[in-house]
Amino acid sequence: STVQKQRQELQLLTAELKDRDEELSDMVAVHQRQLLAWKEDRQKILMLAERCNFLNNELNKRNETIKSLTKKLKLLESQQNDSKTTLENTQHEFKDVSQEATDTALHCQALEEKNQSLQGSVLELSAKTGQLQAREQELLTMLKMKDEVILETTDHITEFTCKFRNLESALRAAKAEEFSLNKEKQDLKLRLRELILETNKLNDDLCEKMKENKKQQEEILHLRQENGCLRNELVLTVETAKRMEQLLQSVKSKQARTDMELSSLRQIYIKQQCDLQFLHGSLESSQELRQ
Repeated sequence: STVQKQRQELQLLTAELKDRDEELSDMVAVHQRQLLAWKEDRQKILMLAERCNFLNNELNKRNETIKSLTKKLKLLESQQNDSKTTLENTQHEFKDVSQEATDTALHCQALEEKNQSLQGSVLELSAKTGQLQAREQELLTMLKMKDEVILETTDHITEFTCKFRNLESALRAAKAEEFSLNKEKQDLKLRLRELILETNKLNDDLCEKMKENKKQQEEILHLRQENGCLRNELVLTVETAKRMEQLLQSVKSKQARTDMELSSLRQIYIKQQCDLQFLHGSLESSQELRQ
């Protein structure tokens, strides 16, 4: 009965050993799978670390690019302010030149009216001169025809010659004044042409400044859009880095749990080896007792 009990115990022990052996094989397979998963996770962690370094370098490059773009944007804004001041000064100069041109045009118009009035007076004087010459011819004929009134006609002739001389001097003065007015009119016309040319030049400069200002505004808008895109990319890169860091933390925690499980499995394996040695010893002692 003792031998049967020992046999039963041995059968139970062998069955338990088989169960323990199956459990150990399962645990070893699980351990191998965990080891493979740990190796894969370690490879992924290394790849993620390299990716994180690459992203940090890219982030630094993008930061430098953003700094350079902000500097360029500030420079363009200062240039735009200078262009605005230049445009305002040009507009003021254009207004002054336009006012001067209008004043010159009014002065020319007044001089033309005065010239027309002087021309009318010269025509009247020439008509009077013609009338006086006709009158002189009549008087000469009358002197030839009538010798009786020579003294009287001579008096009239002397009087009319004085008047004629006075009219000639007035005509000469009017002609000199007309010449000076024509010269002043020509000078004013030349000045008006110069002012018109200068006005056209200022208009061209104003158009060029406006075009340049428009181009600078478009470039500033493009740089602002590019700056916004870079900021969005920077935000996405930072979010990706944060997610990578969270994934790394989760992998580290998983690694710690795996290490704890491995240490517990090792302890269980050591205990099972001790139990197997004890069972082998008891089995050998029971076989000796049977013998």
